[in-house]
Amino acid sequence: MKSTILRARRISLHLAAAMALLAGAAGLSFAQAQEQAQAKAQTTAPTTAGPHGTVERIKVHGKSLEGNLEGDSPDRYVSVYLPPGYKTHRKQRYPVLYLLHGYMDNDDNWFGAKHMFVNAPEAIDKSLASGTAREMIVVMPNAYTVYMGSMYSNSVTTGDWESFIARDLVSYIDAHYRTLPDRASRGLAGHSMGGYGTMRLGMKFPEVFSSLYSMSACCLEPNPNQQNATMAKTEAIRSATDLEHADFGTRAMIASAAAWSPDPKNPPLYFDLPWADGKMQPSIEAKWDANAPIAMIDQYVPNLKEYRAIALDVGTKDGLMASVEELDRNMTLMGIPHTFETYEGTHVSGIQERLEKNVMPFFSKNLSFSRAKR
Repeated sequence: MKSTILRARRISLHLAAAMALLAGAAGLSFAQAQEQAQAKAQTTAPTTAGPHGTVERIKVHGKSLEGNLEGDSPDRYVSVYLPPGYKTHRKQRYPVLYLLHGYMDNDDNWFGAKHMFVNAPEAIDKSLASGTAREMIVVMPNAYTVYMGSMYSNSVTTGDWESFIARDLVSYIDAHYRTLPDRASRGLAGHSMGGYGTMRLGMKFPEVFSSLYSMSACCLEPNPNQQNATMAKTEAIRSATDLEHADFGTRAMIASAAAWSPDPKNPPLYFDLPWADGKMQPSIEAKWDANAPIAMIDQYVPNLKEYRAIALDVGTKDGLMASVEELDRNMTLMGIPHTFETYEGTHVSGIQERLEKNVMPFFSKNLSFSRAKR
């Protein structure tokens, strides 16, 4: 009995982190924070002076996503920001920043006409106009799936999003745009689920990217918190349609299960949960824990030491602050060079300013802006 209780209390942060995304500063839910940020963005006119970049929204076929059991299209929308000089300096090639959005978000919310909490083109334009950043191409794929987020993981249920980002997408962008096609000229960054994806892909693909910036990353470590009510609500989900009426935490758990405990023999959702009928399933829980970057990091120390630069940040009023601090401690313990910064803010506040004043200057300093010598 005692061991059963202890196992129940050890449920992965991938459950608890999904719930932590619900809370911003001042007790706001994630959804409320998004609504407030969206209202502010829609009533604030762009103020950027000087040249503006252009945004193209294209579709990229992902061979790595073919045959996924969710039934998502392998043809993904991708937003591509081209800097002001791209169309006039036709012989110039540019480094590329691959930027990953968070759960229940998509590329169009960052780069399209409607901005949830980040107007990415405005932030990039401002950074360039201030002189703190250099011109680069910025690429964001749409990772909004049937279960509202891919977790940028490799799963027969969601598809191989790791290879889609690091292989299919990078190859397409290099083939269709004037890039500097070398790891020294590629960076990877992301927010929330995208921050998680940055660390996950960063550990596995040091030959593709040279610098990483993880913003307010979710899903980093195991956590003793347990939400019995959410467990019951998650077990009640029988189809993707049911998610339309589910709360954020339930949705996040479903997406996590699809990414981290896929089961091709368990239709119609094709995944297993870490519990069944209120009882923990240790073998499934172990799969979730194995996908936590803090659990993974020991295996990838040499890879992470290959990076030119790695940065972590998180808001002081973000429910995920403690887990990002733990990642910082683990990286320091392993001797992995990196920087870590906290700032006054919630999970979603200030992200546009961070993109302008921190992320863009970081990659301008650390990416290579010249052709690699062969």
